[in-house]
Amino acid sequence: FRTEDRRRELDTLQSLNREQNRETGDPEVLTRMAQYEMAYRMQMSVPELMNLEGETAKTLADYGAKPGDASFANNCLLARRLVERGVRMIELYDADWDHHNGLQSRLPAKCRDIDRPIAALIRDLGQRGLLEETLIIWGSEFGRTPLSQNPDGKEAAPGRDHHKDAFTVWLAGAGVRSGISIGQTDDFGMDIIDSPVHVHDLNATVLHLLGLHHERLTWKYQGREFRLTDVHGSLIRPLLSDG
Repeated sequence: FRTEDRRRELDTLQSLNREQNRETGDPEVLTRMAQYEMAYRMQMSVPELMNLEGETAKTLADYGAKPGDASFANNCLLARRLVERGVRMIELYDADWDHHNGLQSRLPAKCRDIDRPIAALIRDLGQRGLLEETLIIWGSEFGRTPLSQNPDGKEAAPGRDHHKDAFTVWLAGAGVRSGISIGQTDDFGMDIIDSPVHVHDLNATVLHLLGLHHERLTWKYQGREFRLTDVHGSLIRPLLSDG
């Protein structure tokens, strides 16, 4: 679509919304109008945002990014550009980690795709004074066992199965103490043997870093006060810079 056409279409829609608001006085109409305008501004900013040609050669090299590519490196660089523009929530997703086999070749290749750009993103945000107000959370949907069950009995290339009891999440940025590790598994990575962290503890801590008290963030449903951490969750104090 052309910018002028989109603007004209939105202006017509907003005139109808203003008429409805005059007739009904419904505040939801004003909210809807504001949302349309915000969506328009976001749409119009995309071409400039997505154009990495203006980044320095050093920045592109640090991330391993190439303008026009569809890569995790490009996504990390785009994340920094979104942070600069005040976007509040950014999610980067990377697939093909399901290494039930071929671990010896597939895992190193995947780590090469990920480690460099995510490290560059952290450095870049820090150098630009943005890391202290940006919370980075890196995690996965579950962990990995130190073995593969291989239920069909056939010999398979080394791999690992899904594991819900022990895996790693790391945080960086706003209010997070750097250079520490909390929790420990046994030598096989199977069971937690020291300082376990429950998902409710992590959620409570993330909310704290965002300026929200998890025990006060509630909503009433069917006569009961609910919260995101249910009736659980404690702050992971050693993780906090103001710990």
